[in-house]
Amino acid sequence: MHETSLLETLIADLVTELPAVVRLQKLVSTLRRHFACGAVVLLQQDQQVLRPIASTGLVREALGRRFITEQHPRLAAILASRETVRFEPESTLPDPYDGLIEDSPDGHLAVHDCMGIALYVEGKCWGALTLDALEPGTFDADTMRELQRASLLVEAAIRMGQIEQGIRALRNSRRDGETELAPAAGNSAEIIGRSQALQQVLQELEVVASADLPVLLLGETGVGKELFARQLHRWSPRRDKPLVYVNCAALPESLAESELFGHTKGAFSGATAERAGKFDSADGGTLFLDEVGELPAAIQAKLLRVLQNGEIQRLGSDKSHKVNVRLVAATNRDLQQQVKSGDFRADLYHRLSVYPLPIPPLRERRDDIPLLVGHFLELNRSRLGLRALRLSSAAEHALIGYDWPGNVRELEHTVSRAAIKALSQGADRQAIVSIGPELLDLPNTPNAAAEVDSTAFTQTSMNLRDAVQKLQQQMIEQALQQADYKWTQAARILEIDPSNLHKLAQRLGLK
Repeated sequence: MHETSLLETLIADLVTELPAVVRLQKLVSTLRRHFACGAVVLLQQDQQVLRPIASTGLVREALGRRFITEQHPRLAAILASRETVRFEPESTLPDPYDGLIEDSPDGHLAVHDCMGIALYVEGKCWGALTLDALEPGTFDADTMRELQRASLLVEAAIRMGQIEQGIRALRNSRRDGETELAPAAGNSAEIIGRSQALQQVLQELEVVASADLPVLLLGETGVGKELFARQLHRWSPRRDKPLVYVNCAALPESLAESELFGHTKGAFSGATAERAGKFDSADGGTLFLDEVGELPAAIQAKLLRVLQNGEIQRLGSDKSHKVNVRLVAATNRDLQQQVKSGDFRADLYHRLSVYPLPIPPLRERRDDIPLLVGHFLELNRSRLGLRALRLSSAAEHALIGYDWPGNVRELEHTVSRAAIKALSQGADRQAIVSIGPELLDLPNTPNAAAEVDSTAFTQTSMNLRDAVQKLQQQMIEQALQQADYKWTQAARILEIDPSNLHKLAQRLGLK
């Protein structure tokens, strides 16, 4: 592909009516084909962090990584220049994608040739475009100039996506009566994942965020209900006001009223001064009551009064005053069952659950596990001072196949523990450290690639062809069970192309 045809292809993608995400993904795929390299990544800058938003050639978990610029000298050098920056094959600077190139044997080869360029949109640094190759000499002065010219079209594609997003935001604001949508959040409390189950929840969350109704977040321990509460606040009209967090399970019954509603001087022993409560702190904003099912019965009645008339009364005072607070609550309990047992007030339950929103457990969004793992691996790489930290293919399969009763929190602890174990067993901090399944300490999980019914092959009447078909049927069926009958995930477990899996399943009579 000559440079002219590259630019023509990029322009064709630019003017074609496509969703912004698809347009950017086509763009990086085109660049990878043209430059014949291992990986192309488009990273967006958010304060001092670079986040991959489109990539090709990297393992799946790399999309969940967040690269702190000051910890990655190559990325910092790219952002510091307005020209294409190339790192010679003998460069001693570690590459952020060492061990993460998809086609590298066993994922262990370091990147041997790399170049990148900072991207500017409307005069401001938006992020970076990086190209990496395992073969030394893939890039030279000519390819650097090509990338410099192609970057102008990349920046145009990004700007086009921003314009399209602005148009959608304007339509939404007119529909909802708001003047603007919440700006992108620049913090570490990010909800990571691209699964359909997660995206459906986020779409619902964005809609209800503008409605100013009480929301009850439901979900198992460890699903990240607090993150969803924070995201709801960021998307709400109250985003510029406080978000106040209260852990109801940690509130002593004797102090719960004072904590929530405040107290006057002398209201009780030790009350040496008047003190505002959490409702006052959240005035104009959002109050998040985590583990709301743990609230004492006496506090439940007083909370109900606040929800009914918007007034609070400080402990020790006979006067009440108005507060303007949006309430978001969360629980891992079955509040309906608690209502039936008399442990939770029915009227309060109905007030809190104007809009109940279940958060899916991790086992129902298995496609997000590699991204979450990548995020946690990068955090631990930074925390432990490692050059590179990656996950083996077998370890990824084990993580995807496990049911995660502790959800995202359990996954984070598992990855952190495995990274520390790798170091304790003598891993070199300057090498590419790989985490295998033996470091995960997971209970035995089904292994679709290994566990087959051996009795199927003891039948003397079965010829080789029939035995092979029987084995294929069993492995596909077990992979589908392990992947919750998601064909794409089953194909990853079996390490074959999804289209080939569909064809094979049809030939074997499984579809």
